Amino acid sequence: MLLKLSIKNFAIIDDLQVGFQPGLDVITGETGAGKSILLGALGLVLGNRAESNVLLDKEKKCIVEVSFNTEHHIKVKEWLQQQEMDEEEELILRREISPNGKSRAFINDTPVNLTQLKELTSLLVDLHQQFDTLELGEENFQREVLDALAGCTKEAAQYHSSFLQFSKMQKELQQLKEQQLQAKKEQDYKQFLLNELTEASFKEDELEQLDQELQLLNNAGAISSVLNEAVQFLNEGEAPVVQQLKSVLQRLQHYKDVHKDLAEITGRLQSAQIELADIASELDHLQNSISIDEARIQQINERLELGYKLQKKHGLQTTNELIALQQRLEEEVQVVFDMEQSIVAKEKEVQQLKLQLDKEAEAIHQKRKKQSAPFCEQVNGLLNRVGMPNARLKVELKETALNSYGKDEISFLFDANKSNRFEPISKVASGGELSRLMLCIKSLVAAGIELPTMIFDEIDSGISGEAARQVGILLKELSQAHQVITITHLPQIAAKASAHYFVYKEEDHAQVRTKIRLLKQDEQVETIAKMLSGEKVTESSLVTAREMVNS
Repeated sequence: MLLKLSIKNFAIIDDLQVGFQPGLDVITGETGAGKSILLGALGLVLGNRAESNVLLDKEKKCIVEVSFNTEHHIKVKEWLQQQEMDEEEELILRREISPNGKSRAFINDTPVNLTQLKELTSLLVDLHQQFDTLELGEENFQREVLDALAGCTKEAAQYHSSFLQFSKMQKELQQLKEQQLQAKKEQDYKQFLLNELTEASFKEDELEQLDQELQLLNNAGAISSVLNEAVQFLNEGEAPVVQQLKSVLQRLQHYKDVHKDLAEITGRLQSAQIELADIASELDHLQNSISIDEARIQQINERLELGYKLQKKHGLQTTNELIALQQRLEEEVQVVFDMEQSIVAKEKEVQQLKLQLDKEAEAIHQKRKKQSAPFCEQVNGLLNRVGMPNARLKVELKETALNSYGKDEISFLFDANKSNRFEPISKVASGGELSRLMLCIKSLVAAGIELPTMIFDEIDSGISGEAARQVGILLKELSQAHQVITITHLPQIAAKASAHYFVYKEEDHAQVRTKIRLLKQDEQVETIAKMLSGEKVTESSLVTAREMVNS
């Protein structure tokens, strides 16, 4: 709800403040008193274009500030959360225009850009001015109206949520397919590399071990010769070392009891003789085990050649790096097969959700279709009441592919003169007709849609008498659950006010300034009497005015 409007240094307004009330707030005043100036100032806070020529004092900045009570306004709270702004029960919006023409906007003293300001104020104020179609011609609003009357607002919201999930799943499926396509382009080459490594079937550290074995085989002759010489020297030949040492040891044994140091020395010689005999035996065994195997050498060379070729191909150094590459290629090749399974599963999920959406969209479509005719009849009946007997509204539903709001393309078409040529509302309706049409529509859906503060300017254009009274009744009914502010010249509408504001001009130091004040009940009656009879108030006009206010 709009609580307060404050205007400083705007047009012919020096400093003006006005507080608004719940219900129906009516603003009246003579032509040229400044009612349109109030709306112009309010438009600045709503994000309209600002110009420096609106400044009353060219040396000072213009400041327009409004405050709203948003305690129960869910959409406003959600918007503030999205923008990471503090939520407060009273929301203050401010627009400043400096003498150089620069503009600044604030939400609760936080600087914002005009896009943010417009987004927020669209949730707070619905301003209907002459030749301003606003959301009446927008499909989103038209759909919300029809859904509210058809009783499928919650179903449509649930469907919308499911469709967003559906869109997300479709995107994920597309990404999987793109990844699979890219993977398939590389799969053949990776499979070829994997087949090479799989066929080679290297074991851990195999190439390094084969290299050692090859060195042994290539030096087998020389090693065998050296081993044979060592065996001959130690244990064979004409004077083997082991035998000579054994002979020396036997002779020393005879004297070990004679010389005290010989016992220790003979013990050591005996150990050496045993160790050398054992070494000679092992050398002989090694010499017998070494053979020159040309077939094995060729086999190893072929195996090493294959290994070194693959190492060079992949820029690797060891057998284990080749084995690790093989494992990695196995995993990457497997990913393509896993991807196929994921795609099949995702396609199944998407198809199931699509079937669900089709079912939900059809149910919503049927409700919208069923409500279209009764809705048009109700609106057309109200149009007749508000002085538009020849006007007709028609709802056109065209089935489309599934979208985020169902499978309907919704259009409100309008015929102002029974011509049977229905056109989009924005093309054929005048400003006054649009305002009254909006009033009729919103009076029907007020209970089903969270509506912002509604401001009607010139809604009484071209009507009088009973039509004006009916407009007043509709405004009053609409204001039972929503704040409605209207500027009017008609007493029939002014008489329905919960709060009546009077705009007037006042001369101050030879300068004319726009002022506004809230009328007391007796002042309201007198003002309405003037609207009935002119500047000269008669007793009969006062009686009529009093009856209108009290009725």
